[in-house]
Amino acid sequence: MTVIQEAPVDTEEQILGLYRAHLSKGRATLAELFGSHMEVESSGAWLTTSDGERFLNAGGYGVFIMGSRHPVVMEEVERQLHRHPTATRILLEPTVARAAEALVSVVPRGLDRVHFALSGAEAVETGLKLARAGGFKRTVSMHGGYHGKTLGALSATAKDVYQQPFRPLMPDFLHLPFGDADALEAELSTHPGEVCVILEPVQGEGGVIIPPKGYLKKVEELVRSYGGFLILDEIQTGFGRLGEWWGADTEGIVPDVLLAGKALGGGVLPVSAAIAGREAFRPFDKDPYVHTATFSGQPLLMAAVKGAIRAIEEERLVSRAMDLGARLLPRIAETAHRNIPDLVVDVRGQGLLIGVELVEAGIAGELLIELFNHGVVANHSMNGSSVVRFTPPAILTDSDVDHLIDSFDKATRDLVRGAARMPEGGN
Repeated sequence: MTVIQEAPVDTEEQILGLYRAHLSKGRATLAELFGSHMEVESSGAWLTTSDGERFLNAGGYGVFIMGSRHPVVMEEVERQLHRHPTATRILLEPTVARAAEALVSVVPRGLDRVHFALSGAEAVETGLKLARAGGFKRTVSMHGGYHGKTLGALSATAKDVYQQPFRPLMPDFLHLPFGDADALEAELSTHPGEVCVILEPVQGEGGVIIPPKGYLKKVEELVRSYGGFLILDEIQTGFGRLGEWWGADTEGIVPDVLLAGKALGGGVLPVSAAIAGREAFRPFDKDPYVHTATFSGQPLLMAAVKGAIRAIEEERLVSRAMDLGARLLPRIAETAHRNIPDLVVDVRGQGLLIGVELVEAGIAGELLIELFNHGVVANHSMNGSSVVRFTPPAILTDSDVDHLIDSFDKATRDLVRGAARMPEGGN
């Protein structure tokens, strides 16, 4: 009889050592700031650590709009896993076709061509390549915008600390102020027919920066007036995060390319996509090998896409995100202004993308740790380091909402106590 031995139980110390030896010393140091806890299980809005502690997951950088291991997504993925997880990419394969059909059904009308990828940065690269292939040699992105860290995407991500080690980057990239339509018009009018514009409807990694009302519509009008090319990066804001299927829907715009990711894989698998109009997609239609990737459209990933769209539609998670955001934002704002009036700069948000801006980055880091100490995982913002960001799932129950608000209340109170104990002049 074959005896199957159980795998040895990993300890936090062992895993921390492996991070230092094989992954990143910096990531290991960051883990130590949060007590070296090790996440080993997740379900719905909650994750569990190796020592049995449970945390409400209001982080995940926007991935978990339907929570973790949603049963509809898991059902689709498990069925595909046991049937045909990876395709040859030579023959017809139905799962990718049906996933593309499902995705096209929920994006703005006129976007009907899809290229699937794995990461958000790959989707950005796809959009940028479509622009270049279409003759748009100049690219405008926005200060505070975040589009990833591969070479082309990094050229659009306007933050010096990420770009500096890798310069020279791609040529002919220009960064303009987010929300300034006049600055954009000046650039477009100087180079008519040459400019690709890439931007987010709301800058998530920028610190939940919401543009002036009507700005997105004005951007679309300017791009069309001057013969430009418009890429809307909805990798974080899409799939209901803003209380609409897409940020594009908030002002009724249709870009040349819409970028999706994060939640597209249903919180189970990594998937991204560039969804384009027929004209914009023409270079890829003409030559199917001009832009390819081995795992583009992999059946297992496409099953996750189908499951994600099903789950959002069947449970009406888009409207639920809007309703939950309308409940959470005023309560978080009231708590922050009551408990830390001298430390908070602003509380802002749209749907379930909520940011709390503190007076400095160090205070934001301390608040993240205090939130964790009270059972909530949140995120910092990569281009707005003084902003703590909440991206909770749209499946929160009333008790989950109460837990989040109660934890934020306790965390902000402890933040004040910690600041009071800090010696004058710093730490």
